[in-house]
Amino acid sequence: MSNPYEIYDLLQDYAASPSPVREVLIGLVWTYCEAEAVGLAMSPGIPTRTLPWAGTLRGKAIAELAAWVRDFDPYRATIGMAAINAGINRLQLPAPGLTLEPKPQSLNNLAVFEHFLPEIRRRRIVVVGRYPGLDQFAAEHALDLSVLERQPVPGDLPDAACEYLIPEAEWVFITASSIPNKTFPRLAELSLNAVSVLMGPTTPWLPEMCHFGIDYLAGVEIADNESLRQTVAEGGGVRIFDTGVRYRIAALTPAAAQAWTRQHIACTIQEREDLIGQLGRFPDDDRLEAANARLSRLDTCFKRLWDEHPS
Repeated sequence: MSNPYEIYDLLQDYAASPSPVREVLIGLVWTYCEAEAVGLAMSPGIPTRTLPWAGTLRGKAIAELAAWVRDFDPYRATIGMAAINAGINRLQLPAPGLTLEPKPQSLNNLAVFEHFLPEIRRRRIVVVGRYPGLDQFAAEHALDLSVLERQPVPGDLPDAACEYLIPEAEWVFITASSIPNKTFPRLAELSLNAVSVLMGPTTPWLPEMCHFGIDYLAGVEIADNESLRQTVAEGGGVRIFDTGVRYRIAALTPAAAQAWTRQHIACTIQEREDLIGQLGRFPDDDRLEAANARLSRLDTCFKRLWDEHPS
């Protein structure tokens, strides 16, 4: 396995912002972080009576909370991931792709599987993570599908089965909550011979995910922030897909990843120039350092893409 911390270094580079966090909500299913933008991550689902830092997170820099993603404490890592997504989403550079509009009286949390249905029929499929309603969906469409879950229910397989099933799979759907729970590096490595989809509201919108062998990102874009916030705060789960968020699918083909990386580079150069122009009057060295780090990361990403797929 290559350096397992590579993904976490990448995420922190994008979230290296001194902007203060306005609010953190830890719902039963989703964790919500609002700063200049909103980021989500799936809550750990592990019972706890109290959290030692409750009441202290508002006002902390995004970068400070983003560093928690490296932690092995599930709550700290989840908050770190939500902060990272808030930092990434402030760039407002949506991936080139397709937004899946919700359908009335439909399980909109399964929209990604429905979108890929023509391609995954008669394929060996492994899904990492339990999605409500997936068993019925798979039965209705006669899918050859196995579910791996850290907290398995009847019909699931434990996550250790990944070593046996994923290398034989043709399609692998990986929950992005595997990033904060630290299983992502190995799952991505095992999925290199399959078509892989990184999915869920925890998904970071970054073109560099292609370097980990990910073929598609299936994350979310926020449609109604107030509805999303209320649903999260009131313990909602799949309901966020009905009003608060929409799934968006982006193919990480070499051409698409190169184009998306160019967008990020142009945006970051403009941000850096604006900051340099303000330095004499409004010193903001932290933001400038963060922009420089992100630009260096993007340059490396583009060179790697070009070396692998010159166009």
